Amino acid sequence: MEISRNVTILVVEDHPLFRQGVINALSLESEFQIVGEAADGETAWMLIRTLQPTIAIVDINLPVLNGVQLSYRVAQEKLSTRVILLTAYDDKEQILHAALAGACGYCSKEIEPRQLIETVRQVVLGNYVLQGQVFSPKEFMVWLNQQMGKNRPLYSEPGSPFHPLSDREMEVLTCMVKGMSNKEIALALKISHQTVKNHVTSILRKFNVEDGTQAVVYALKHGWVNLQSSDKSLQE
Repeated sequence: MEISRNVTILVVEDHPLFRQGVINALSLESEFQIVGEAADGETAWMLIRTLQPTIAIVDINLPVLNGVQLSYRVAQEKLSTRVILLTAYDDKEQILHAALAGACGYCSKEIEPRQLIETVRQVVLGNYVLQGQVFSPKEFMVWLNQQMGKNRPLYSEPGSPFHPLSDREMEVLTCMVKGMSNKEIALALKISHQTVKNHVTSILRKFNVEDGTQAVVYALKHGWVNLQSSDKSLQE
């Protein structure tokens, strides 16, 4: 499939070897131009706003700002960049999170290079590609509405059905991943114990899980946090 215009691409992946592999594969296509790369979501966000690439290929599980959150920012800012997410965890619930956040593509990291190239081309043309299935914009909305009907208990809050955690909830969640108690979280974040409990309750509700352990497992599996995340935010 030929594309009439030059396609600029940003590659965002925190593992250097995998990132370089994606860059090498895409660089073989004459109509693709790699204009930047990043190892974390915050850097990627700055590059997207500066470079305004046609496509951003983004790992879901990133330090600082994960791929789903990055997709949501791009969508909320109504930027022209279309995001394709790559993930090591290929499950239906995560696909729905990605779609609701504004991602236009969702691929397993096991994808073949030719399939990734074809995914980029389809997304450039305005289509959506989820697990190798191509949707026109109209077909995508039909699919999304069907999925929302099946999973309504997970997205029952008013307003936009996709609700990423607030900045404070992300801080609390990061502390939970580190195994900190509510009291320790309160001291680290300089907030009251009751406030911590309120945030934890909100996190459990948004993740649709019953306890903190399940929330941590869910967050790690879906890329909301990274075990190697920096402690910088807790030290400021």
